[in-house]
Amino acid sequence: MTAAVKSPGPVRRWWSRGELGLWPVLIAILLIAIGFQLANDAFLSPRNLSNLVLQTGTLAILTLGIMLVLLLGEIDLSIGAVSGLTASIMALLSASAGWPAWAAILTAVGAGALIGLAQGSWIVAFRAPSFIVTLAGMLVWQGLQLFALSGKSGQLRVEDPFITSIASSYLPRPAGWAVAVGIAVVGIGVIFVRRTLDARAGYEPNPIARDVAMSAGIAVIPIGGMLILDRYLGMPYLLLIMLAVTAILALVTKSTVFGRHIYAVGGNAEAARRTGIKVGWLRIAIFVIAAVLAVLAGILDVSRSYSVSVNTGGGNTSLNAIAAAVIGGTSLFGGRGTIVGALLGALVISSVQNGLALLGQPAAVQVIATGLILLAAVTIDMTARNRRSKGGIR
Repeated sequence: MTAAVKSPGPVRRWWSRGELGLWPVLIAILLIAIGFQLANDAFLSPRNLSNLVLQTGTLAILTLGIMLVLLLGEIDLSIGAVSGLTASIMALLSASAGWPAWAAILTAVGAGALIGLAQGSWIVAFRAPSFIVTLAGMLVWQGLQLFALSGKSGQLRVEDPFITSIASSYLPRPAGWAVAVGIAVVGIGVIFVRRTLDARAGYEPNPIARDVAMSAGIAVIPIGGMLILDRYLGMPYLLLIMLAVTAILALVTKSTVFGRHIYAVGGNAEAARRTGIKVGWLRIAIFVIAAVLAVLAGILDVSRSYSVSVNTGGGNTSLNAIAAAVIGGTSLFGGRGTIVGALLGALVISSVQNGLALLGQPAAVQVIATGLILLAAVTIDMTARNRRSKGGIR
């Protein structure tokens, strides 16, 4: 008799097929939290976690923008410079020219959209590599930022109460709790609505135990997070902005024709073109969206620091955003990645930098640690890609 072959477990099947999902980044966050808490018991304190949220905000918004570009199989090295230049424009109009905050912000958004339009159009019109176009853009926008702030000793203080309140204000506690409960209810509702729709369409729904476990997890995260934040100052407005942008982009990428076209172009641009997708216009649109998100990140940065300088958006800003997207599971080859994963990738980098700062480590150690984490993420991505290729899956 032939011995029965034991079927592999779900974890082994996921690994053999190269479908790791968000598990690597979730495990990384857990290990980072445990490690830094053991090294310094202030890491998981309500005050530090609230500060971590504020630290993550700017990087997270930039990461979401760069993630959309990477989904197309493109790259944008200028996103940090765009953030710095548009933040400088807003600050100059508000602090020096005396413009109202709303007018200064809208002008900065318009400038960012024009930059994204120019870079995306250049890439499409001349079929130029996005790496070179955005590298050139980075140098140009950084130069314009230096020129704009040259008469301000390289730094300009921003005191407009609306701008400075964006990243330094907190929701009233009842409103914070309402948001947390609302997130939990909506998340659970989505799971069971999807289950009902699958059943009506004749598809086999997920095991009920799995959906119940997912619902419990969705409920614990916002409620538990609010319990911690409520012990300090409550929920920051910045967190609300970050969650709103994440939810909108997740909805667009997963539940709209536009989002499906992004994945299709990233998977195979030529095949997408033959099906009627306007690949060029899609590329331009994504570069515009990424630039607008860079403007938002710049506004949050100015709001948090109460000033803008020649260093705003500079340094490793763009590289950290790219690293965060890759760490969150976005493929460098396009066509694969999730908005939630990108957000978690930004949390990984911010957590490492925050934890090392608590331990008194210099910036050099933080940069080295980020590089090593990125290398590990790329290695995992390539390993999963190779396994999918062997299995006939892209």
